[in-house]
Amino acid sequence: MTNITVEWMRSIETLQGVPDNQLQWFIDNSERQEYAAGTYMFKVDDMMLGTQLIVSGLVRICQMQNNELRELLIVEPGKIVGYLPFSRGTVYQVTGEVIEDTVVLNLPIEKIQELIRNHFELTQALVHIMTNRVRDYTSFLRQSEKMMALGKLSAGLAHELNNPAAAVVRGAYSMKKHLQLQPEFFKRIMEIRMDAAAIDLVKEKMFEVLSQHKSQGSSLTLVQRSQKEDELTEWLDELNVENSVELAENFVEFGFTKEKLDEFRHRLGANDISPVFNWINNNLVTEKIVSDIEEASKRIADLVGSVKSFTHMDKGYDKQLTNIHDGIRNTLSILQYKLRKGNIELVEQYDTSLPPLRALIGELNQVWTNLIDNALDAMEVNKKGKLTIKTERDKDCLKVIITDDGPGIPESIIAKIYDPFFTTKDPGKGTGLGLDIVSQIVRQHKGYLSVESKPGETRFIVSLPIHG
Repeated sequence: MTNITVEWMRSIETLQGVPDNQLQWFIDNSERQEYAAGTYMFKVDDMMLGTQLIVSGLVRICQMQNNELRELLIVEPGKIVGYLPFSRGTVYQVTGEVIEDTVVLNLPIEKIQELIRNHFELTQALVHIMTNRVRDYTSFLRQSEKMMALGKLSAGLAHELNNPAAAVVRGAYSMKKHLQLQPEFFKRIMEIRMDAAAIDLVKEKMFEVLSQHKSQGSSLTLVQRSQKEDELTEWLDELNVENSVELAENFVEFGFTKEKLDEFRHRLGANDISPVFNWINNNLVTEKIVSDIEEASKRIADLVGSVKSFTHMDKGYDKQLTNIHDGIRNTLSILQYKLRKGNIELVEQYDTSLPPLRALIGELNQVWTNLIDNALDAMEVNKKGKLTIKTERDKDCLKVIITDDGPGIPESIIAKIYDPFFTTKDPGKGTGLGLDIVSQIVRQHKGYLSVESKPGETRFIVSLPIHG
């Protein structure tokens, strides 16, 4: 059992330099407390009873996060927890779980005023512990907030990448199957006897259509498209063309009309019409598969580019000139899944004449993420909504205004929304640090953040000096 003496206390790093008489005062005015392994030294919302010096044993300090306890640190002998001089907190924000039989020297909270009046060096040492504690705890919570935001972005990004990735896989599989049919097409084409003029006509018309293709049939309504496909199928059947239904669907999509196909028909022998039309269709199918793969691959590349720009990878941490709209668009791109999921109408009103802004780009992207994500969460109640993002110049400032048509922020709490740890979200959905971090980043850029809210319209306004 540890003998609590001045010599033992002097061995504690944080108490070195404190006069012996003050250390003896701490010992004489403290109470010895013992806790068995498996019990709790304190729990969240328990009143602090005093300044607690761990003499022996181990205590796990945990915080409730996402409805479960998450370990922050292990407190070993010589560490001090509980109430500290000048602290405004009088209840525990964390839980202390005893993992080994523990002995504690507790200086009752009633003795703190005497400590402050008469024992300067001891008070100074304990205040230093408090400032370190606040710094470390704030750093941990900010990291938790960033990880939570990253989790949301990752989930959205996974959804966004899933569709184009699946499209690439499907396209590759379809292309493989399609290419397996080529030998049969080759045989039929080789049996055709066409003059040079007919070959040139088929080639020119087909590649003219391919060069103009971007799903011509997409401009048609479902009824119009169906009608054109039926008419073309009937016409192809009259000419004894094989695969008439498939050919009609693809020809309509690529903008082939009966009139264009009639030009081919008059230059072909009766037995050549079916193989030539099927050869044309074969090229259209190849074009369609390649276009789908190209479009899906481009979507993946765009998303990766958005993420790289959003996180500002490969760049330093100094302020750099940036177009404010790039960061907003990248953020919206990454949050696209959440916009679709919430049935959100997005309105972008950008003043593209705004000059570049000197800023910490990654930090500003965190501002847009938090504000836009909060707006989307607010509109979840109505299962739909309208998100408006506007940029404008106001004298020497650049303004970004993010507006949602959610239920609004009650007047009773609007003054508290920037307070650390204040949140209206359900447990596990927010740490209450998002707007606190946003306001700090905006202040870091010498700007200011304001909010205007009423039912059906909440506006967060970020004002940043153009020459920061």
